[in-house]
Amino acid sequence: MRQAEITRNTKETQIQLTLNLDGSGRCQVDTGIGFLDHMLESFARHGFFDLMAKVHGDLQVDTHHTVEDMGIVLGTAIAQAVGDKKGIRRYGSSILPMDEALVLTALDLCGRPYLVYEAELSAERVGALETEMVREFFYAVSYTAQMNLHIKEFHGSNTHHVIEAMFKSFARALDEATSRDPRIQDVLSTKGSL
Repeated sequence: MRQAEITRNTKETQIQLTLNLDGSGRCQVDTGIGFLDHMLESFARHGFFDLMAKVHGDLQVDTHHTVEDMGIVLGTAIAQAVGDKKGIRRYGSSILPMDEALVLTALDLCGRPYLVYEAELSAERVGALETEMVREFFYAVSYTAQMNLHIKEFHGSNTHHVIEAMFKSFARALDEATSRDPRIQDVLSTKGSL
């Protein structure tokens, strides 16, 4: 089983998270931010990951520390669960429609972190979540998971739909990248390592 259990405690947040890459889409999360919980549930369901997270953050300040640290912990869990990357496809992509929204996510579990994020979110917040924090979340995930991550919005007028399409397409791309291929005996790299 490719899974990880991560605990991160700071003066701003306390997070306990477990992730199973070979799950069935079960999710039980409580970040204190309803819309973020909904997005993480979509991520787990559409990537077929089992995700459990209990988060206590300084939401009396704003959502920044909670969202960013949740991204840090999730990215760390992805890296730990993937392990040595032997036998996995490494690359994944998904173009996902959600009503009027269309989002592309492409990623490479190459060990070299990078984020390209192209989206114009018209609303300043969805529920209690400041929408500028969506980029911060994916930035934190990409750097701690050591992945090259591209997210691009092609269409969308409803901010909820655009963000949800991001999380679902990210889930599907990650599921593809972490899936095993019997033709890959070692790691998918001419260098012999990732």
